[in-house]
Amino acid sequence: MTNVQDLVRDMTEINEKPTAMTRSREDILIRDVTDKDMVRIQEIYADEVLHGVSSWEEVPPNAEELIRRRDAVLDGGFPYRVALKNDEVLGYSYASSYRPRPGYRYTVENSIYMHKDARGLGIGRLLLEDLITECESRGYRQMIAVIGDSENRSSIDFHKRMGFTQAGVIKSIGFKFGRWMDSVIMQRALNEGSSTLPE
Repeated sequence: MTNVQDLVRDMTEINEKPTAMTRSREDILIRDVTDKDMVRIQEIYADEVLHGVSSWEEVPPNAEELIRRRDAVLDGGFPYRVALKNDEVLGYSYASSYRPRPGYRYTVENSIYMHKDARGLGIGRLLLEDLITECESRGYRQMIAVIGDSENRSSIDFHKRMGFTQAGVIKSIGFKFGRWMDSVIMQRALNEGSSTLPE
């Protein structure tokens, strides 16, 4: 881990400056991701890989791999955001292309991960509200949530409260923790949705 921390420390000067995309809400700061956040992001994601169903990976990727994935998100022009309290990353969110074909260019897929000790504090809601705003400012029209497993009621109910509706269930498509799992597809319109044509 020392090498990863050295790598991230060496890269932070490039990304340390606050941007116009920084928002502060009460005691929670939501801003664009920086390199120094990636060690904590790796910790959050690794816990979900090992113990949760939001990711169907089985071996947690290291920080270098997550930096590569983050860079692909940013290079695509998508938002990648972190929520902090007292300079500690409590969760993160990002949008990515729902599918690579050009016909899907107005649709994004969301991803939100919270530190296990920060769940249930409303920070996920702040991150998703922020992510929706960021995606709408970029002109996207639909947001898709792909939720691991029909039994993941907390994530399904959370997305419902945030204006998502269930669009479908792909039965028994995944296998983790010794059982078959469904993939629940939820959808929320952004901006004017499909009521108007894009410019």
